[in-house]
Amino acid sequence: MSERSDLQGRHIVLGLTGGIACYKSAELVRLLTKAGATVQVVMTEAAEAFITPVTMQALSGRAVVTSQWDAREPNNMAHINLGREADAVIVAPASADFIAKLAQGRADELLSLLCLARPRERCPLLVAPAMNREMWSHPATQRNVATLVADGTLILGPGCGDQACGEVGDGRMLEPAELLDDLIAFFQPKLLTGRRLLITAGPTFEPIDPVRGITNHSSGKMGFALARAAAEAGADVTLVAGPVHLPTPRGVKRVNVMTAQQMYEAVVPHASAYEVFIATAAVADWRPANLSEHKIKKEGKKLAPTFELTENPDILAAVAALPKPPYCVGFAAESENLLEHARAKLIRKRIPLIIGNLGPATFGRDDNALLVVDAQAHHALPADGQPVDKLTLARVLMQELAQRLQAVQA
Repeated sequence: MSERSDLQGRHIVLGLTGGIACYKSAELVRLLTKAGATVQVVMTEAAEAFITPVTMQALSGRAVVTSQWDAREPNNMAHINLGREADAVIVAPASADFIAKLAQGRADELLSLLCLARPRERCPLLVAPAMNREMWSHPATQRNVATLVADGTLILGPGCGDQACGEVGDGRMLEPAELLDDLIAFFQPKLLTGRRLLITAGPTFEPIDPVRGITNHSSGKMGFALARAAAEAGADVTLVAGPVHLPTPRGVKRVNVMTAQQMYEAVVPHASAYEVFIATAAVADWRPANLSEHKIKKEGKKLAPTFELTENPDILAAVAALPKPPYCVGFAAESENLLEHARAKLIRKRIPLIIGNLGPATFGRDDNALLVVDAQAHHALPADGQPVDKLTLARVLMQELAQRLQAVQA
């Protein structure tokens, strides 16, 4: 499977100001170009004290621009030309001094000039602060940041943690991968702005004794992709996750659970507060009726132990049966007769939409092919039935979900 090119065709101006976090900007350039973007690096004089233009040129494949007097521009107006060509300007790292300069509209060097001169209606400005925790928390910096936000600038971060000065706190520049995700999300259509989504993902684990249990092969990747795509689309997303080792998508609130009962308790009492519930998790249908207090030892026994099983609560059906249920979307992971079983589950759960897939063919994989089923019809995603990466599928599903929600409320 080929890698996604989430920024294919995008031209990004990356501005560097003075700060030790410039070392992260080198990796950011690599990630941006890997995602399909072209990157034009612009550096202040202070940035050149931390990383060389040669490094950034080698990574971007473009000559770095450092001066407003750069005679390589035919009209000698780099500050105009750079902004006209860009889909976005991102300043990373942005020092406290540079943030103050932007807030005051000062423009005494190339980077601040192009930020001021860019066509604001089509070339957004994104700023990733990077500074000492005291500088970040200072009232002057906070006033300046508030001014930038009021002017339409998107502030990315900052992060919290160890700082180069040896102190710990807010002010770190976000990691390059986080900045990449934020930039990709910025360009996604905001079709679900203001919507609240509750999503379950991953398997459940039903303990037999303190070390063994009943579980399944669900990796959680589809549910996590849906959570990321929903957040990218502007939704307020809560993700209830079974035992999986996946990073939490940017901007998503995560609740970790282990068993089906824990997932039920994390979902059902709160589901009415959401507009949409997407039940992606592969919840165990049964659990041992009794939990052994200690590990069941083999100790020469010839017969394997037997267990009495009891049924787990049906989370999706319980949410659908609430007095004021959210719009419910189920997932059906089947091994055969996908359409037949998915439609039967749709009717049995009394929900408006179900997404079917062949579980053995997708568990643990990064790609998938889906069947979207409602009461009247069904269609494949993608249309040719060939697997594509799960995030691409999730974004398409969010577009379809937005359309269905509009139709329901019309």
